[in-house]
Amino acid sequence: MNGVTEARAEISGGVVDLLGVLAYGELSAFDRLAEDARSAPTLAGRVALASMAGAEIGHYEMLANHLHAHGASVEEAMQPFRQHVDAFQESTAPRTWLESLVKAYVVDNLAADLYRELATVLDDEIRRIVLTVLDDTGHSAFAEREVAAAIEADSSQRDRLSLWSRRLLGEALTQAQYIVAERDGLAELIVAGSVDLSGIAALFRKLQQGHAKRMQVLGLG
Repeated sequence: MNGVTEARAEISGGVVDLLGVLAYGELSAFDRLAEDARSAPTLAGRVALASMAGAEIGHYEMLANHLHAHGASVEEAMQPFRQHVDAFQESTAPRTWLESLVKAYVVDNLAADLYRELATVLDDEIRRIVLTVLDDTGHSAFAEREVAAAIEADSSQRDRLSLWSRRLLGEALTQAQYIVAERDGLAELIVAGSVDLSGIAALFRKLQQGHAKRMQVLGLG
Protein backbone atom coordinates (compact mmCIF):
# COMPACT_ATOMS: atom_id res chain seq x y z
CA MET A 1 0.00 0.00 0.00
CA ASN A 2 1.50 3.35 -0.93
CA GLY A 3 2.09 6.28 1.42
CA VAL A 4 -0.89 8.39 0.36
CA THR A 5 -3.27 5.46 0.68
CA GLU A 6 -1.94 4.70 4.19
CA ALA A 7 -2.25 8.37 5.20
CA ARG A 8 -5.89 8.44 4.22
CA ALA A 9 -6.64 6.04 7.05
CA GLU A 10 -5.65 8.92 9.37
CA ILE A 11 -6.61 12.03 7.41
CA SER A 12 -9.29 12.13 4.74
CA GLY A 13 -8.63 11.97 1.04
CA GLY A 14 -9.93 15.50 0.73
CA VAL A 15 -7.39 16.77 3.25
CA VAL A 16 -4.54 14.90 1.57
CA ASP A 17 -5.63 16.45 -1.73
CA LEU A 18 -5.85 19.90 -0.15
CA LEU A 19 -2.34 19.65 1.29
CA GLY A 20 -1.07 18.19 -1.98
CA VAL A 21 -2.43 20.99 -4.16
CA LEU A 22 -1.20 23.56 -1.64
CA ALA A 23 2.27 22.00 -1.68
CA TYR A 24 2.46 21.99 -5.47
CA GLY A 25 1.21 25.57 -5.52
CA GLU A 26 3.97 26.60 -3.11
CA LEU A 27 6.60 24.76 -5.16
CA SER A 28 5.35 26.44 -8.34
CA ALA A 29 5.30 29.82 -6.60
CA PHE A 30 8.92 29.31 -5.56
CA ASP A 31 9.91 28.56 -9.17
CA ARG A 32 7.95 31.56 -10.46
CA LEU A 33 9.29 34.06 -7.92
CA ALA A 34 12.89 32.86 -8.29
CA GLU A 35 12.64 33.34 -12.05
CA ASP A 36 10.93 36.73 -11.69
CA ALA A 37 13.64 37.86 -9.28
CA ARG A 38 16.25 37.38 -12.00
CA SER A 39 14.33 39.68 -14.35
CA ALA A 40 13.74 42.43 -11.77
CA PRO A 41 14.75 45.87 -13.07
CA THR A 42 16.25 46.88 -9.72
CA LEU A 43 18.31 45.19 -7.04
CA ALA A 44 15.62 46.06 -4.48
CA GLY A 45 13.07 44.20 -6.59
CA ARG A 46 15.39 41.25 -6.97
CA VAL A 47 15.98 41.03 -3.22
CA ALA A 48 12.26 41.36 -2.46
CA LEU A 49 11.21 38.54 -4.77
CA ALA A 50 14.09 36.29 -3.79
CA SER A 51 13.04 36.66 -0.15
CA MET A 52 9.46 35.79 -1.05
CA ALA A 53 10.65 32.73 -2.97
CA GLY A 54 12.48 31.60 0.16
CA ALA A 55 9.27 31.93 2.18
CA GLU A 56 7.37 29.84 -0.37
CA ILE A 57 9.81 26.94 -0.20
CA GLY A 58 9.60 27.12 3.59
CA HIS A 59 5.83 26.71 3.33
CA TYR A 60 6.29 23.77 0.97
CA GLU A 61 8.55 22.05 3.48
CA MET A 62 6.01 22.57 6.26
CA LEU A 63 3.31 20.85 4.19
CA ALA A 64 5.67 18.06 3.15
CA ASN A 65 6.61 17.44 6.80
CA HIS A 66 2.97 17.29 7.88
CA LEU A 67 2.09 14.81 5.14
CA HIS A 68 5.13 12.71 6.05
CA ALA A 69 4.07 12.71 9.71
CA HIS A 70 0.81 11.08 8.59
CA GLY A 71 2.61 8.49 6.46
CA ALA A 72 1.95 10.27 3.16
CA SER A 73 4.31 11.09 0.31
CA VAL A 74 4.22 14.75 -0.70
CA GLU A 75 5.26 13.78 -4.22
CA GLU A 76 2.29 11.44 -4.56
CA ALA A 77 -0.06 13.97 -2.97
CA MET A 78 1.04 16.65 -5.47
CA GLN A 79 0.97 14.46 -8.56
CA PRO A 80 -2.78 14.79 -9.41
CA PHE A 81 -2.44 18.57 -9.64
CA ARG A 82 0.66 18.94 -11.79
CA GLN A 83 -1.12 18.93 -15.12
CA HIS A 84 -3.58 21.70 -14.31
CA VAL A 85 -1.18 23.92 -12.36
CA ASP A 86 1.49 23.56 -15.06
CA ALA A 87 -1.09 24.25 -17.80
CA PHE A 88 -2.05 27.47 -16.05
CA GLN A 89 1.57 28.55 -15.65
CA GLU A 90 2.34 27.84 -19.30
CA SER A 91 -0.77 29.59 -20.65
CA THR A 92 -0.13 32.73 -18.58
CA ALA A 93 3.60 33.21 -18.99
CA PRO A 94 4.29 36.92 -18.28
CA ARG A 95 6.02 39.02 -20.94
CA THR A 96 7.09 41.86 -18.67
CA TRP A 97 8.16 42.52 -15.10
CA LEU A 98 4.84 44.22 -14.33
CA GLU A 99 2.89 41.28 -15.73
CA SER A 100 4.93 39.02 -13.45
CA LEU A 101 4.02 41.10 -10.41
CA VAL A 102 0.32 41.24 -11.29
CA LYS A 103 0.24 37.49 -11.95
CA ALA A 104 1.74 36.66 -8.57
CA TYR A 105 -0.62 39.14 -6.88
CA VAL A 106 -3.73 37.73 -8.57
CA VAL A 107 -2.84 34.05 -8.24
CA ASP A 108 -1.58 34.17 -4.66
CA ASN A 109 -4.61 36.06 -3.42
CA LEU A 110 -7.12 33.90 -5.30
CA ALA A 111 -5.48 30.79 -3.87
CA ALA A 112 -5.49 32.28 -0.39
CA ASP A 113 -9.20 33.11 -0.64
CA LEU A 114 -10.00 29.58 -1.82
CA TYR A 115 -7.97 27.74 0.80
CA ARG A 116 -9.13 29.95 3.66
CA GLU A 117 -12.69 29.00 2.76
CA LEU A 118 -11.78 25.32 2.83
CA ALA A 119 -9.86 25.71 6.10
CA THR A 120 -13.09 26.44 7.96
CA VAL A 121 -14.02 22.74 7.89
CA LEU A 122 -10.59 21.38 8.89
CA ASP A 123 -9.50 20.29 12.34
CA ASP A 124 -7.50 22.76 14.43
CA GLU A 125 -4.04 21.34 13.65
CA ILE A 126 -4.46 21.24 9.89
CA ARG A 127 -6.24 24.61 9.85
CA ARG A 128 -3.25 26.22 11.60
CA ILE A 129 -0.86 24.76 9.03
CA VAL A 130 -3.00 25.88 6.10
CA LEU A 131 -3.40 29.42 7.45
CA THR A 132 0.34 29.66 8.18
CA VAL A 133 1.13 28.62 4.61
CA LEU A 134 -1.28 31.29 3.36
CA ASP A 135 0.45 34.08 5.30
CA ASP A 136 1.33 36.97 3.01
CA THR A 137 5.04 36.83 2.17
CA GLY A 138 5.08 40.59 1.54
CA HIS A 139 4.33 40.30 -2.15
CA SER A 140 0.96 42.08 -2.03
CA ALA A 141 2.30 45.34 -0.61
CA PHE A 142 5.33 45.21 -2.90
CA ALA A 143 3.17 44.62 -6.00
CA GLU A 144 0.79 47.42 -5.04
CA ARG A 145 3.67 49.90 -4.72
CA GLU A 146 5.33 48.83 -7.97
CA VAL A 147 2.13 48.84 -10.04
CA ALA A 148 1.02 52.20 -8.63
CA ALA A 149 4.39 53.73 -9.52
CA ALA A 150 4.26 52.25 -13.04
CA ILE A 151 0.75 53.59 -13.69
CA GLU A 152 1.72 57.02 -12.39
CA ALA A 153 4.69 57.04 -14.77
CA ASP A 154 2.68 55.72 -17.75
CA SER A 155 -1.13 55.71 -17.50
CA SER A 156 -1.43 53.41 -20.53
CA GLN A 157 -0.17 50.59 -18.29
CA ARG A 158 -3.51 50.58 -16.47
CA ASP A 159 -5.55 49.26 -19.39
CA ARG A 160 -2.95 46.67 -20.39
CA LEU A 161 -2.60 45.33 -16.87
CA SER A 162 -6.38 45.37 -16.31
CA LEU A 163 -6.85 43.12 -19.34
CA TRP A 164 -4.03 40.90 -18.11
CA SER A 165 -5.63 40.55 -14.65
CA ARG A 166 -8.97 39.54 -16.21
CA ARG A 167 -7.26 36.91 -18.31
CA LEU A 168 -5.48 35.54 -15.23
CA LEU A 169 -8.76 35.33 -13.32
CA GLY A 170 -10.46 33.43 -16.13
CA GLU A 171 -7.60 30.97 -16.60
CA ALA A 172 -7.20 30.38 -12.85
CA LEU A 173 -10.90 29.69 -12.30
CA THR A 174 -11.01 27.36 -15.31
CA GLN A 175 -8.16 25.22 -13.98
CA ALA A 176 -9.62 25.29 -10.45
CA GLN A 177 -12.94 24.02 -11.80
CA TYR A 178 -11.18 21.17 -13.59
CA ILE A 179 -9.37 20.20 -10.39
CA VAL A 180 -12.53 20.24 -8.27
CA ALA A 181 -14.41 18.22 -10.90
CA GLU A 182 -11.70 15.54 -10.84
CA ARG A 183 -11.09 15.38 -7.08
CA ASP A 184 -14.18 14.34 -5.15
CA GLY A 185 -12.49 14.93 -1.81
CA LEU A 186 -11.91 18.61 -2.55
CA ALA A 187 -15.47 19.01 -3.81
CA GLU A 188 -16.74 17.48 -0.55
CA LEU A 189 -14.68 19.97 1.49
CA ILE A 190 -16.19 22.87 -0.46
CA VAL A 191 -19.73 21.59 0.00
CA ALA A 192 -19.10 20.91 3.70
CA GLY A 193 -17.98 24.49 4.24
CA SER A 194 -20.74 26.09 2.21
CA VAL A 195 -23.75 27.79 3.72
CA ASP A 196 -25.33 27.88 0.27
CA LEU A 197 -26.87 24.92 -1.50
CA SER A 198 -25.17 26.03 -4.71
CA GLY A 199 -21.87 25.19 -2.95
CA ILE A 200 -19.11 25.24 -5.54
CA ALA A 201 -20.78 27.85 -7.77
CA ALA A 202 -21.24 30.15 -4.78
CA LEU A 203 -17.59 29.77 -3.82
CA PHE A 204 -16.38 30.74 -7.28
CA ARG A 205 -18.65 33.80 -7.27
CA LYS A 206 -17.12 34.79 -3.94
CA LEU A 207 -13.61 34.41 -5.39
CA GLN A 208 -14.54 36.68 -8.30
CA GLN A 209 -15.88 39.31 -5.91
CA GLY A 210 -12.70 39.24 -3.86
CA HIS A 211 -10.63 39.60 -7.03
CA ALA A 212 -12.65 42.65 -8.13
CA LYS A 213 -12.04 44.37 -4.79
CA ARG A 214 -8.29 43.71 -4.97
CA MET A 215 -8.09 45.10 -8.49
CA GLN A 216 -9.51 48.33 -7.12
CA VAL A 217 -6.74 48.40 -4.51
CA LEU A 218 -4.16 47.66 -7.20
CA GLY A 219 -5.51 50.52 -9.32
CA LEU A 220 -6.74 48.21 -12.07
CA GLY A 221 -10.46 48.19 -11.30
